[in-house]
Amino acid sequence: MTHPPPPRATRREWTGLAVIALPCLLYAMDLTVLNLAIPAITADLKPTAAQMLWIVDIYGFLVAGSLITMGTLGDRIGRRRLLMTGAAAFGAASVLAALSSSAEMLIAARALLGVAGATLAPSTLSLIRNMFHDPHERTVAIGVWIASFSAGGAVGPLLGGAVLAFFTWHAVFLLAVPVMALLLVLAPWLLPEYKDPNPGRLDLASAAVSMGAVLCVIYGMKHVAEQGPSWLGAAALAAGAALGAVFLRRQRRLEAPLVDLALFRRPGFSAALAINVLGFFAMFASFLYIAQYLQLVLGMDPLTAGLWTLPSSMGFIGGSFIVPLVARHLGTLRVMVGGLVLSALGFALLGFVGTSDLALLVLGSVVFSVGLTPVVALTTDLVVSSAPPERAGSASSLSETSSELGGALGIAVLGTIAAAVYRASMVNAIPPGASQAVSDAARGTIGGAMAMADQLQGSAGATLLGAARSAYVQGMQVSTSLSAAIMLGTAALAIVLLRGHAGKP
Repeated sequence: MTHPPPPRATRREWTGLAVIALPCLLYAMDLTVLNLAIPAITADLKPTAAQMLWIVDIYGFLVAGSLITMGTLGDRIGRRRLLMTGAAAFGAASVLAALSSSAEMLIAARALLGVAGATLAPSTLSLIRNMFHDPHERTVAIGVWIASFSAGGAVGPLLGGAVLAFFTWHAVFLLAVPVMALLLVLAPWLLPEYKDPNPGRLDLASAAVSMGAVLCVIYGMKHVAEQGPSWLGAAALAAGAALGAVFLRRQRRLEAPLVDLALFRRPGFSAALAINVLGFFAMFASFLYIAQYLQLVLGMDPLTAGLWTLPSSMGFIGGSFIVPLVARHLGTLRVMVGGLVLSALGFALLGFVGTSDLALLVLGSVVFSVGLTPVVALTTDLVVSSAPPERAGSASSLSETSSELGGALGIAVLGTIAAAVYRASMVNAIPPGASQAVSDAARGTIGGAMAMADQLQGSAGATLLGAARSAYVQGMQVSTSLSAAIMLGTAALAIVLLRGHAGKP
């Protein structure tokens, strides 16, 4: 028995895709646009060191913690309604952030931005699942969706720098307001509404437990990455694991669970999530190393460093558009495995970067970015396509949460390894006579070594600075080489897990 071909998308769906791309671009932009404004915010609001960390981190923490709840909420109340509600809340929170007169007020506004931002990715991705029924068209649409996030991440620092050249730091937060207003005008005309016809009751206890689990895990990983292994980091990870176990047990008993665990039994769903986690594991850590290398090793200012990250962002954006066309002819599995091998080559190139190898750094970053685009685009497509339409929001939120967890895990694990290599390389680099506190700071981070070098006289400071930069590069080389090996292992895993589930369409 032959089935009729799925309906093709019309001009309305493709125009609606452009509307969907707007909040995705802003979501990613808000993760990076703050970076250049930090000095101005520090001078104006005079936050403590702890408050400054929360100003920067609270947005990403609450995005990650709220994704599962928001994805399921979209299935229940409607994906368009959730998107419009989130857009209105995002705009209002942006105005609140711009009006902040204290560090506490800015932290609260950033927290609201995080909760509102968590509505954007799952609602837009689940709308794509329902708007584009043809598999090839849906893959193209998801490529555009991913490219919009990449564009937001690339534009954020540059746009932030341009705004700060003419206005105060408050204006950085107002960039989102006109775009969200445009979305609220266009969405009712161009985006259809979809929701689960039998949604069931939203279990608030599950929502609270899921948020607690994700927040504890993300916080624990971040603490380990920044401070090294500690009781606090271990306690946060243990609490996250315990809450995660409670969450899963509760989902098995509920008639209308927050996450339908049956999704994990669908062919390709769990495999795609696992590959997605491993891809972001390597990618997030490498982006962090590259940004620090440009500023701390090569001595660039933040705006110049941002310009040198554009080639890899352009590679990611371009790859997101090319992948659907290549996958249509070669098949999903071949393209994904080829992308993983190519990303391994890019990470391997970074493993040979020395203390003054800008060209090799840019080349390696472009190669691994292009290589990872099939991983991100095709695993996202597999996750969303594997779920029934009424569960698209829940599946989308799981895809986004796996990305957040994979990235945080990569920064924690690979960052800890790189830090250990740095400390081992700096054991004999501290000049005699330095205090214990200063010596510990210089051995701990390259930033601490740079601060110590500024205090030393003559050639001693230059010698210490050279040793610190060399030690940092050694840590980066070890970490990126491990990323190359992980990508090769992931390619083998993809062959085993996806054979028969992601063949030639």
